[in-house]
Amino acid sequence: MVRVGQIAKKYPTTQPPTSLRGPVASPWIWRVLAWGVHAYTAIGLLAAAAIAVLIVRGEPADLRMALLLMAAATIVDATDGTLARRVRIQEALPNFDGRRLDDLIDFLTYTFLPLLLVWRAGILAPEWEQWLLLPLIASAYGFCQVEAKTDDGFFLGFPSLWNVVAFYLYVLPLGQETALAILVVLALMTFVPSRYLYPSLPGRLNQAATFLGIIWALILGWIILNLPRDADPRSHPDTTRMTLISLFYPLFYMGTSWYLTLRLWLKKSESPSRAT
Repeated sequence: MVRVGQIAKKYPTTQPPTSLRGPVASPWIWRVLAWGVHAYTAIGLLAAAAIAVLIVRGEPADLRMALLLMAAATIVDATDGTLARRVRIQEALPNFDGRRLDDLIDFLTYTFLPLLLVWRAGILAPEWEQWLLLPLIASAYGFCQVEAKTDDGFFLGFPSLWNVVAFYLYVLPLGQETALAILVVLALMTFVPSRYLYPSLPGRLNQAATFLGIIWALILGWIILNLPRDADPRSHPDTTRMTLISLFYPLFYMGTSWYLTLRLWLKKSESPSRAT
């Protein structure tokens, strides 16, 4: 956690960033803007509360709305960091750790609630439901890792995208055995130090991931809005067809991430032999 003294030493004038100079140059307006960014992040917490209520209700229309709110929470999470960096939020409010708030909300909206939806929707057989504890524990491990994000701009280990997993398990007619296998394999991948793209950071691959991700998000939005309100979506061929098309992005993301990881591992294994 950044200390006040450290910030004061690095930024002795404690003035708003250049991008906020002019009509909002006042330090107190700068702090108001910073609190506004934290409030924007907290929208995800409000969404999490509503998602929990909808999942407990458990009707198809409720689960459809829960998926929409998960998507909305993801959009907030994908954009609040940019706003925070723009206003230099740690300098404006050094005594409030927005990363802790963000991690708290992310664990709810990316892990706990999606896994709760998997349980409530009956995707796994009752005798297999205890396996949902594995991704829950794995995700807690991932969130607590100091090096969850590498210095070269990647996630380390499967980045707890259980909201995406829950969506596909809910919409696609995969079968209970396949669903269980996906949950177990991805949970175990959390403990493997493989690298995964971090689209919000600079870089050509990240830019490509962002561009494709926007197209993918639009397709997912269309799918969710058109899910049947009173029936199992896995029984609708049109929904299944569009969902299969949308898999282009998860396949790109996972395939590219694993390729980069394999190339890095091979490079490291060749380094000792070259040195000798």
